[in-house]
Amino acid sequence: MAEQLQELEQILSQLVQPDNATLQQATAQLKTAFKHPHVVPALCTIMTNSMDPQIRQSAAVMVRMHVSKHWKKLAYDIKESMKPLILQALRHETEHKVHHSLSQLVATMMKHESPDRWPDLLSFLNTLTKSSNPQERQIGLLVLSKILDSNPEPFKPYFKDLLKLFHVTLEDRGNTAAVFYSVQALTSMVSYIGSDELNLIRLLVPKLIASIKLLIQANQDQASEAMEVFDEMMDSEVAIIVPHLSIMVHFCLEISANNSLEDSLRVKALSCIGSLIRVKGKAILKQKLLSSILQVLFPIMCTVPPPGEEDPEDAEPDPDDVGDDMEAQSPKHCAAQVIDMLALHLPPEKLFSHLTPMTEAALCSDNQYDRKAGLMCLAVLAEGCADYIRQKYLSSMLQVICRSLNDSSQVVRNAALFALGQFSEHLQPDISKFSDELMPLLLNYLSGTDNKHCSHVTKAYYALENFAENLGDKIEPYLPTLMERMLTNLQCSQSLRIKELSVSAIGAIANAAKGALLPYFHPIMESLKGYLLNTQVDGRALQVQAVETLAVLAHTMGKEAFAPLADECVQLGINLTNSVDDPDLRRCTYSLFSAISAVSPTAVAANLPTITTLMTMSLKSTEGVTAHLNEENQSFLLLEDDDDDEGNNETLIEEETEEEQDNNDIAGFSVENAYIDEKEDACIALGEIAYNSGSQFLPYLETCFQEVYKLRDFPHENVRKAVYESVGQFCRAVHRVWKENPSDVNKEALYSLFSMVMPSYLNSVKEEKDRHVVMAMFDSLNAILKECGPELLQSAGRLDGISKAIRDVLQKKAACQDNEDYDDDEQEQAEFDSMLQEYAGEGIPLLAKACGVQTFAPYFAGFLPLLLPKTKSSSVADRSFSIGTIAETLAALGEAAKAGGASGTVSSHFAQRLLPVMVAGVRDEDDEVRSNSVFGLGALMEACGDSVSQQYPAVLGVFSSLMSHESNQRVLDNVCAALARMIMTCLPCVPIEQVFPVFLQHLPLKEDLEENSTIFNCLAFLYSKNQALIIQNLKTVLSIVGKLWGHQNSKKTPRTPCASCSEM
Repeated sequence: MAEQLQELEQILSQLVQPDNATLQQATAQLKTAFKHPHVVPALCTIMTNSMDPQIRQSAAVMVRMHVSKHWKKLAYDIKESMKPLILQALRHETEHKVHHSLSQLVATMMKHESPDRWPDLLSFLNTLTKSSNPQERQIGLLVLSKILDSNPEPFKPYFKDLLKLFHVTLEDRGNTAAVFYSVQALTSMVSYIGSDELNLIRLLVPKLIASIKLLIQANQDQASEAMEVFDEMMDSEVAIIVPHLSIMVHFCLEISANNSLEDSLRVKALSCIGSLIRVKGKAILKQKLLSSILQVLFPIMCTVPPPGEEDPEDAEPDPDDVGDDMEAQSPKHCAAQVIDMLALHLPPEKLFSHLTPMTEAALCSDNQYDRKAGLMCLAVLAEGCADYIRQKYLSSMLQVICRSLNDSSQVVRNAALFALGQFSEHLQPDISKFSDELMPLLLNYLSGTDNKHCSHVTKAYYALENFAENLGDKIEPYLPTLMERMLTNLQCSQSLRIKELSVSAIGAIANAAKGALLPYFHPIMESLKGYLLNTQVDGRALQVQAVETLAVLAHTMGKEAFAPLADECVQLGINLTNSVDDPDLRRCTYSLFSAISAVSPTAVAANLPTITTLMTMSLKSTEGVTAHLNEENQSFLLLEDDDDDEGNNETLIEEETEEEQDNNDIAGFSVENAYIDEKEDACIALGEIAYNSGSQFLPYLETCFQEVYKLRDFPHENVRKAVYESVGQFCRAVHRVWKENPSDVNKEALYSLFSMVMPSYLNSVKEEKDRHVVMAMFDSLNAILKECGPELLQSAGRLDGISKAIRDVLQKKAACQDNEDYDDDEQEQAEFDSMLQEYAGEGIPLLAKACGVQTFAPYFAGFLPLLLPKTKSSSVADRSFSIGTIAETLAALGEAAKAGGASGTVSSHFAQRLLPVMVAGVRDEDDEVRSNSVFGLGALMEACGDSVSQQYPAVLGVFSSLMSHESNQRVLDNVCAALARMIMTCLPCVPIEQVFPVFLQHLPLKEDLEENSTIFNCLAFLYSKNQALIIQNLKTVLSIVGKLWGHQNSKKTPRTPCASCSEM
């Protein structure tokens, strides 16, 4: 036996040798040794008795690796004999690294045992964690932290005792290791804490803060890791930290502001502040913490880089640098992200009142980095405060940005370009009104840039793309200049990066110009061909961008232009995915397939077996997921290759299951962004292809749906958003097939799909914590309701379920909302909060249309108490949303009643409640609120019919007064449409001889062209009811009809004139 132990110890000593041949030989010998049943007891003996601490550690690691896979196959007596041996080894061991490995072994065993089956372990932990010996306390807490990290569930009955223990150990100021292990143990417990332990753990928060302050002095890396306890609390049970919010914020600010601390720790503190704002924005305001936060953030953003250095975003990239390294966060970058979080989660009025003086001072500073900070503030405010900026500051802020484009400092010009790009992305459509000023400025700026400075040129193209993409037909005057520059770059530039930027810009231009780009289509395609067929790795980024732009062209150029290329492009995409292993390239080819399915479904349908296989492989793939091993395990990777080639399938399955359960070897996981993007785009593309391909997709539907649906709990929010979008497309696709072929099989498939997806949709309101995901869910649900409403609501309880989900959001009861009850006025909310409610509220009129008057009237009555208070809000967005939602619902109810032959049956009870609201809205200072209110008045009069006939004089008087002074064309268009509805609903109540000439004076419609059909129908109605009136004004009527009809033909709007107008 002694000889065998000596031989085994010799093998272990060779395992840590730097020589690869020796390592491989030792690995082979150890695999052979593991086939002997007594190898585990032998390793345990070495683990406790060897004189070499490195060999003791290796033995502990080997035992753990074997136990993690083969615990069930170990003999009972071996398992039991190991337990006292390990506890004895922990008591007598003197080396920390061996303690660490032994504690991990205990944690692995506790995955298969329970406290009642190893009572000595409980006694061991109780004794050591309360020992008067600091070393013993450290060992006890180390073992406890590893056990709880591995499997906290069995220890839930002991949570109260453990929390009481931590109250003591967190104050062990002379033993920072014990403090650190206490925090780690507590971190593992947080997500399992129940209501019974809530008060106990709340009391620990001040001690946690004091403990981390202690760790900062001893080990900043440990302090940064310990701060993860706050992340767990915010993600799992935010109520723990609410009573201590102020001291937590000030603690994090203290770290953030300390330039002597490591960047990683400061970033962790800033990130914690951002998370607190995300989950408790209202409390931040209530406790008057905003000013303190900004007083720390702004100086960080103004920080000047060390001499001879630049901020990463301003420096020219080194070709040898790895892309991910460039994305490492700095305190400066993270401070801007925190301001972005403030913009998303705080009322803009509150934020601007504190931030504006700082920003204005920075923009006027002589220091270029102060000016840069001011511009970066403007940039990050654009998303969260979009409505507020549009209403109050857009023009003045654009003037600041445009002036900064001429700044003497390139650092400032870079920031100005970024700000303009952010404004262009988030402040549409208002910013497009400045196209006559901004487009010449951008074109002139580009012409003056040096293409050798790629970093600066990249920002210039970023601003140009974001602005140009949303211009629509306003881009047409600039097309010759833009396309000449882009095509010249593709033909003449020697820089791959400039070519890539130009190809990307062509995609943005195509999104705006659409058919107007057709004269350039051939030269664009000729330029793209060489990049699409590239085989060189150096040109991969350009190739990826070329495929992405090709997909945009397929979307925008129309069937006639692109359909002839469809088959060739599909084959190109398939060949690229088969020949090049690149997630970005696959992602773009999936978008290409999706775009082609819209212009040439047959080209994609012929290749669906290959295309769906490629995409489902991307959905299943774990490529790009990297497991980061604990440092001590990296020497033993060869042992993971195979442990046991013998045994039956059942044993192998058992081993796999056990292996999956053990993660002690893994310190963490990371996923490359490219692979996340690939999954996201694969989900979206599959849904679009399913919808565009119709019945030809049915053979692949179940497999694709299952693979997409499995990702609904994927860790990254963008993938979860894509799942909802795709699943909604699948539902609409099957509905479309059923409408074309209403067979029992297709009907069953549709209702089966609804029954699978709807619970997930509704549960997201209760469980999903990311608002963007919930907004994506409602967006998808609304699309389903719009196309499949009556069928979706056939199932019992479905209308109740959807209505409750909408009500929960309007009442701020969703999991992703900060629903703490404060005394603040309803108007005190961030625009981001309003946006979520708008997404949910869009479903109300869709439900009304799908259900009809009789069914939906009680539900509408239930929604009104939630909507009516918003009509009096100081927030324009709230007023516009609430009045618009009510108006659209009334219109839907009226339309449903008309379709059912019961026009004008909406209860007059609604009229009594809503008429004063709409009349008040007509007098609102905001154009959109007035427009929505006018539309609502017309919809209300139409929906309620004769029951409101006595109100006609008053409403006509309101419209007459409005038309006499209104300057906004959309409001005037809506007045005309409302008058048209009133005329068609109750002609005797309208003094038509006086109203009709005024009505004609304001036609044709100038902006709200969707109402053209209402105008056509009214003219046709009057032609049938009062031909003399039409004949009397025939010349004017024919002129109006001709202009309307001509405009529709030129713009190809979806509305068409009715037959009676055609006769006229």
